[in-house]
Amino acid sequence: MIKFLLAAAALAVSPVLATTCSEVAATTDIKLDVQFSVDYNRHQTEYWSTSCGDLRPSCIIEPTTSEEVAAIVQILRTNNETFAVKSGGHNPNNYFASVSGGPLISTKQLNEIILDRTTETARVGPGNRWDDVSGALDGTGYSAVGGRMGNVGVGGYLLGGGLSFMSTEYGWAANSVLEYTLVLANASIITVSETQHPDIFLSLKGGGNNYGIVTSFLLKVYPQGQVWGGNLKWTASDEVTAKILAALRDFTDNYPDEKAGIILTAERTLATLVDLWILFLYYNGPTPPPGVFDSFTSIGTPINSLKTQSMHELLSGNNWAVLKGSVYTIGTESTTVPSPEHGAEVLGAFYDHWVNVSNTAALVPGTIASVAFQPLPKTLPRIARAKGGDLLDIDDDVNRIILELDYSFLHNSDYPIIDTTMQTTYNGFGQLVSNFQEQGKLPTADLPLFANDCFYPQDYFGRLKPAKAALAKSVSEDLDPDGLWRFRTGGWKP
Repeated sequence: MIKFLLAAAALAVSPVLATTCSEVAATTDIKLDVQFSVDYNRHQTEYWSTSCGDLRPSCIIEPTTSEEVAAIVQILRTNNETFAVKSGGHNPNNYFASVSGGPLISTKQLNEIILDRTTETARVGPGNRWDDVSGALDGTGYSAVGGRMGNVGVGGYLLGGGLSFMSTEYGWAANSVLEYTLVLANASIITVSETQHPDIFLSLKGGGNNYGIVTSFLLKVYPQGQVWGGNLKWTASDEVTAKILAALRDFTDNYPDEKAGIILTAERTLATLVDLWILFLYYNGPTPPPGVFDSFTSIGTPINSLKTQSMHELLSGNNWAVLKGSVYTIGTESTTVPSPEHGAEVLGAFYDHWVNVSNTAALVPGTIASVAFQPLPKTLPRIARAKGGDLLDIDDDVNRIILELDYSFLHNSDYPIIDTTMQTTYNGFGQLVSNFQEQGKLPTADLPLFANDCFYPQDYFGRLKPAKAALAKSVSEDLDPDGLWRFRTGGWKP
């Protein structure tokens, strides 16, 4: 009777039968949320960007086991519907974890968190957010290498590589994944590790949604007690900006302590002319040694929320920065670090370019422009390589900075304007990098894109080293000969 009612409800909400939805309702006991239901609407409000939530899947399917995911994939193989898989919904690119007209597979119920103290591992489901993980580990003496904002979902973050406050100690978050449970396009379930399917194992470390649906991650966890962190906030001025950019250069190029981490962000609310610098700080210990952050803390008199706290408190506290209710776009570029001689000119040019381009969107209602400078010291890729590597495969000869761009705005109708603004911003960054390298003011090095921060048109796989791009493509073609993931889901394709 329940199956019949679900099937009838799926028919009632749309004049066109959604094949996957009706088959799941008729042939399985998997939870299925139909359009206009309370659970369906709740799911759609959980996206970071409202443009993703405005897309209307034909139904939302909530499997609880790998076997249920396999059953859904088996049904998808009988039709040609587009579909999407959603973890936390933090990626704001439309159609990456959202879909219009086809089924959405939510991993929300794949939410196990099981700590094994003997092996110092945790089995974590993709339906968790990082504050779920930090909350479960709170008080155990262990932490996982994960998101810096607790609201970010586990699944997409790990499959994109994952930059963490702990990355200078332990590498990309993906470097601490020891095992994946993976549902393939043929609906089989496999365990992927360094010794079982090693090519797939490497491809999953930065390869996104191209190889299957991950239903659990086995993570290495690390001993951790109290941490120190929070925010410093300054009102931007020419003097403050110059000092902050100089401090960023020095911190990144002379990385003071592997236990330290920062995200430096500039924020501009274009209509109200609010202009801020916000620094997220972290130290893996109750207090940082003298000198670690002095180049920042000595600048002016910022608003200061720094304190000793648990990792869970820090990540949950950072959720203030994940504002909902707007359309979001995200994009990225990366750069090497200039010398002290050229630092002010180079970093100042990046900042001025961002200000000038963001000003062109000042009349778009509700626009907030943000740029984040994320240090990538050469110790990080050394650690990553020592742990078996990843698709990014960054050389460890120079220090780098990952630039993350965000534009948020109120109305989806303004998306074409902001789309152009975003592309103009990161393309301009790329041109500045090239120009300064030609002038000898920036070191030359490989500069791949960081998948978690990419805008949908960016050529993520094209910026990888040729050998890694070829591996990603060959593994995808071997696992997905009929193109279930390649042709019927969004995201970057190798």
